[in-house]
Amino acid sequence: MFEICPKCGNGEWNKSVSEDKMSVTCPICGASWENIPLPLFILTGCSGVGKTTTARKLMGQKDFIVLDGDILFTANEEEYMGWVECIEGLTRDIMQSGKPVLWTMAGNLDKLKRAWNERFFTDIHCLALVCGEEELRRRMTEGRGISDGGWISGSVGYNRYFLEHNEIDGIVFECLDITMLDPGQAAERVKLWVKSKLAR
Repeated sequence: MFEICPKCGNGEWNKSVSEDKMSVTCPICGASWENIPLPLFILTGCSGVGKTTTARKLMGQKDFIVLDGDILFTANEEEYMGWVECIEGLTRDIMQSGKPVLWTMAGNLDKLKRAWNERFFTDIHCLALVCGEEELRRRMTEGRGISDGGWISGSVGYNRYFLEHNEIDGIVFECLDITMLDPGQAAERVKLWVKSKLAR
């Protein structure tokens, strides 16, 4: 809705965004309209670490909106870029209300800055939830009932990547170790992280 020109009705992905990101211009008729630029927040981490459980505790925040990326997920690998575009496009529309959005998503972080809709945000902030390997295995087997060895091994490896690095294809992320935190405590730490970014 936001990207449709209010003057000529142009709905193509060809609008230009001003350098300060405060306005959008239609290349067909020259009409401009306001953009409320805010950061995009991503809560990531391996499968089973506790993203959804933490996000549930964050629901109902007054300062930002919390959404699960899986609601738009497609199993078709060729459509992953489209999935990220949908996440960013929906966020772009929501932030016109003056509120930023925090999404939970495990993969495809490398596509966040390659998406067309990235131009509308002031920044992209990414926080990875991590935990100790033994605790991760416990959460996956006891907490979620996962017995697939390949799934568990993949999550352990992805968790280790977050622990040993600080970026994925240009997306810089910070880590929050929630090994010893309950969901409420983890949510409070995430809330403080978001607020610290918004205060800048």
